[in-house]
This record gives sequence, C-alpha cells and structure tokens, in this order.
Amino acid sequence: MGSSPDRLRLLALLQEDDLDGALEAGLMDYAARADDPADAPLLAAQRRLRSAWAARERHRARAARLARIAAEREARRRAAAPAAGAPAA
Repeated sequence: MGSSPDRLRLLALLQEDDLDGALEAGLMDYAARADDPADAPLLAAQRRLRSAWAARERHRARAARLARIAAEREARRRAAAPAAGAPAA
C-alpha cells in the first residue's frame, strides 16, 4: 500500500500557486476531510479541479456532438444535391 500524500507539502505548493506541483505530489489522491479546517484549501482545490475537468469533458463532448451533426448535415446535403440537379422524368 502506498503512502498518503503529505498535507503540509500540498498546502505549501498550493500557497505558492504551484498547482502542477501539487498535482504531481498527489493532491487528488489526498483524502481531505471536510471536518478538518486545515484541509479546507486542499478540499477546495480538489473540488475546483474536478469541476474544471468535468467542464472540459462537457466541452469536448459538445464539440464532438456538433462535429457529428455537421457531418451528418453535410452528408444529407451532398446526397440531396444530385437528386435536385437530375432532370424530371
């Protein structure tokens, strides 16, 4: 079983605004306790990151959905174009 991330190191990294360093030091693996005021900055950082990552995933999913819709629309447009140009029988 691995060791738990060091709370004091994580707090120092967050205080220095070194979020990348805090992530590398195990910020998201740290079991922050909501009832411990000393863990409040760690818990807040974890929540902000989870929220940002979820927003990024929603943005990516939306972009993929819009690209799929645009491709489907283009395919329908191309399929309808030859039929519109064909002479009526």
